[in-house]
Amino acid sequence: MTDRADIEHIDWPPTLEPHFDLEGELGRLEHADDKLSARRALLGTARTALDEAFMAGVLADDLVHGLAAILDRLLRTCWRDATLHDNADLALVAVGGYGRGELLPGSDIDLLLLAAETPNEAQGEQVAEFIRQLWDMGLHVGHSVRTLSECEAEAAQDITIVTNLMEARLLAGSADTYTELQTRTGPERIWPSRQFFAAKLEEQAKRHHKFGDTAYSLEPNVKDSPGGLRDIQMIGWVSKRHLHARRMSELVHHGFLTHDEYGELKEGQSYLWRVRFALHSLTGRSEERLLFDQQRALANLFGYHDESSNLAVEQFMQTYYRAVMRLERLNEMLLQHYKEAILYTDAVAEPAPLNSRFQVRRGFIEARHADVFKEYPPALLELFLLSAQHPEIEGVRASTIRLLRQHRHLIDDDFRHDLLCRNLFMQILQQPHGVTEQLRRMNRYGILAAYLPAFALIVGRMQYDLFHVYTVDEHTLMVLRNVRRFSVPELREELPECSRIFGEIAAPEALYLAALFHDIAKGRGGDHSELGAQDAEDFCRLHGLPEASVSLVSWLVRNHLLMSMTAQRKDISDLEIVREFARLVGTQQYLEHLYLLTIADIRATNPTLWNSWRQSLLSELYEATARVLQQGIETSQSGHELTAQVQTEALKLIRAQRLPQRDTVQLWEELSEDYFLRHSADEVAWHTKAILQHGVDSGPVVRIRPHTERGGSEIFVFTEDSPQLFAHVTNTLDRLGLDIVDARITSARHGMVLDTFMVLEDNGEALQDGFRLDEIEDSLKASLDNLDTPLPRIKRRLPQRLRHFQVPTRINFSHNESQHWSAIQLTTGDRPGLLSAVGQALADSHLRLHNAKITTIGEQADDIFYVTEDSGQPLTDAQRQAEVHRAIMQALDENIPASASAG
Repeated sequence: MTDRADIEHIDWPPTLEPHFDLEGELGRLEHADDKLSARRALLGTARTALDEAFMAGVLADDLVHGLAAILDRLLRTCWRDATLHDNADLALVAVGGYGRGELLPGSDIDLLLLAAETPNEAQGEQVAEFIRQLWDMGLHVGHSVRTLSECEAEAAQDITIVTNLMEARLLAGSADTYTELQTRTGPERIWPSRQFFAAKLEEQAKRHHKFGDTAYSLEPNVKDSPGGLRDIQMIGWVSKRHLHARRMSELVHHGFLTHDEYGELKEGQSYLWRVRFALHSLTGRSEERLLFDQQRALANLFGYHDESSNLAVEQFMQTYYRAVMRLERLNEMLLQHYKEAILYTDAVAEPAPLNSRFQVRRGFIEARHADVFKEYPPALLELFLLSAQHPEIEGVRASTIRLLRQHRHLIDDDFRHDLLCRNLFMQILQQPHGVTEQLRRMNRYGILAAYLPAFALIVGRMQYDLFHVYTVDEHTLMVLRNVRRFSVPELREELPECSRIFGEIAAPEALYLAALFHDIAKGRGGDHSELGAQDAEDFCRLHGLPEASVSLVSWLVRNHLLMSMTAQRKDISDLEIVREFARLVGTQQYLEHLYLLTIADIRATNPTLWNSWRQSLLSELYEATARVLQQGIETSQSGHELTAQVQTEALKLIRAQRLPQRDTVQLWEELSEDYFLRHSADEVAWHTKAILQHGVDSGPVVRIRPHTERGGSEIFVFTEDSPQLFAHVTNTLDRLGLDIVDARITSARHGMVLDTFMVLEDNGEALQDGFRLDEIEDSLKASLDNLDTPLPRIKRRLPQRLRHFQVPTRINFSHNESQHWSAIQLTTGDRPGLLSAVGQALADSHLRLHNAKITTIGEQADDIFYVTEDSGQPLTDAQRQAEVHRAIMQALDENIPASASAG
């Protein structure tokens, strides 16, 4: 729905006249000998002129209507030249977006050729010739030829068709036929207002669900995502059906919009049109998705520039997300108005008072009078507390949503320091039900950002990577939701350990506040954990939390990444690593809170990030740290004691399987203490059984366990050691499409080696029994028989999502005096064949690989390789480190063209 006086004729916007002389061009077209070529030329010139007008800053509204005006004139000349005007009952009708007078560079031209009766053969040939002309002009035409009866019958059966016909606009031909169409498809004949609205409401819900019910997806759809142009059109369709409104501004007259809200709606529509116009021009097609590479291009086109803590693309996307969020709020409020006016208009509902300020009507909370917030500002928070205390309340009435929007400016420093307001906010967090729902609602209506000014800075803020798939505010509220899920008895089986720990926490609001503040300083520059910790501390003190809670919340925000980084990037089988982590955590209480916050955070960052492997890593670190804290950090078990414990437990499992104990002990004597420290008793027993059953001297052993305690699928290889072993095994697994999440290499005496690889399928799932296991085992055995041959080329394509990100490669060397090996930390862009390329570089550099910690987050690989020289000495010489650095960089450079060219 657009604001124009005459819906049948789109006027040429005056702002476009300096860029394109439409009337002059049409005049020259009339005198052209070759009409088709002239029309094609006119279209090309017009599109170039509109692009120039866009760059000159002409409003997108004028560009959108201007293109429709050009098409109107051209189509009328084609209609005339095709002699279709001689058919008295035939009408040329624009429908859909074109019917609204809205065309963008890549839009289809939707036309209905409407006849009173079925066209005869001659008329059919004229129509076909007319359509051929349009295609020959270079137009993308979506057309149908229908009689009045056919239109009525199809519209009665299909909500999409009747919606399209509601947008109908006569371009040429019979006005009588067109008028009859409007009569036959009007609400008096089919799809009365109530039925139409209910169907469109269901349609919107399904569309929103398709996009995850969020406007904040990583690559949003400008047209169909929540808050997109389709939501504005939804308002227009319902208004047209129910109010017979021809222009959006009529909603102000009918009392559904205020003048300010109408202005906000028009501003949002104009902004999205501008983005969509640029997107179509940039891609040369009807592209509605803001893909990664287009986001960067549009950021440059819209004049954004990189800043030290805020990339141009992040600034552009934050503007976009905030725009669609405002439109989403308006859509919600207006549709709530329509529910009350259309669906509930006949129902008599007496309000149920909650207190002197609020009441509930038809399940929705509402203010009892228009001056509630003006007279008593704390009611701006009280409304959400009451909603949490009364789970039967479904939402907020539209009139009260409007009052909230109009009075949120009352939330100022005096409001925030008011003891009553502070108590209300804390009471919301302390409710047994509805905390997440109410905070989401507060965010939607702008109340949360008003009460927490720091939160306002992260609203709509995105991070340009594949790791974070939500905006910071959306992610924050999802973390809070995940923490709350630990308290729900019905969800106890989802993460039983977390639910048990949460149930023992005396004051969970400290955990809620840590979730709310953990990323609140993103994008400000500096360390967001430190800045956020200070914000959290100030908030907690202002709200009167006990000093112990203040310290806990501040520490959690400051260290919210500590457990994740330790589990994923350090060797947590190393007792000293666990002790150091325990020293940083300090107490069991802090460990429990950090464990719950870490899991909630990871699960809210990216739906594909959380898997059984990461769960087992965090659980392993939690349990190991809890043991150290219980025993005393400096007095906990030594490496010898842990080795003896693992061997004792493994021996019990081996006896149960009736394996010879003497052969077992003899095999274990070949292995170092490191092996038993880095593997569980269950893994040791499984490895031992595989080797003894196969025979130590009977060639390579390859075994696969689809399901393990550590969450992934374990591949075990026992064979003669070779510098090429790691490169060939990882090359084989990569070619099979497996994601390697961990590698442990243990040297045994007499030149043998035990390698264990934890793998997952590309979708994050463990391996399945059957053919897949046979395929992997056969491929590995073939590879082990050919270690002297060059590595096969990785033919897997570089995933499309990885091509838009450039991760600078960084290589760092470090050495811990307590260990006999050195660590090579590699950060680079993820790609097929990465591990095998690095493995080959290490082999060529005559280094022995003892362990590998493999972490891939989004587009970035953060891998650590624990190595020694062939002699067994650590890699400490600076010249040798430089040689290895060059070898790895060369291997990565050679690896890039193969994966890039495959795409």
